[in-house]
Amino acid sequence: MAWVAMPEHVHLLIVPSEVAVGDVLRSIKQPVAQRAIRRWRETGAGVLDVIRVGPGYRYWQAGGGFDRVVRDQKELEKTFHYIHRNPVVRGLVEKETDWAWSSARWYAGMGGVECDRVVW
Repeated sequence: MAWVAMPEHVHLLIVPSEVAVGDVLRSIKQPVAQRAIRRWRETGAGVLDVIRVGPGYRYWQAGGGFDRVVRDQKELEKTFHYIHRNPVVRGLVEKETDWAWSSARWYAGMGGVECDRVVW
């Protein structure tokens, strides 16, 4: 329903049908973490020392993040707008649609993210 990719976190509002939320999150989080860590290894990024946990790495913050169930229409609308306003509140852009990495542009009829390649 809504999403925004921020510099250090992501907001995602989904409506799972017959798939468990945990399965959806795992299918998103695992490949993102693997790709980022692989890229950081290739470039010798110092951040790997910071996220090292034992023999591996912790890319996502500990715990499940801030996952929750939206229970009614009012909460759905509040969450939807919160997600799109996040870049504005953070001072990254003036308008929701100025942030390229957000579904706000799609809802405004401006299309989706336009980039040739995402560099991790």
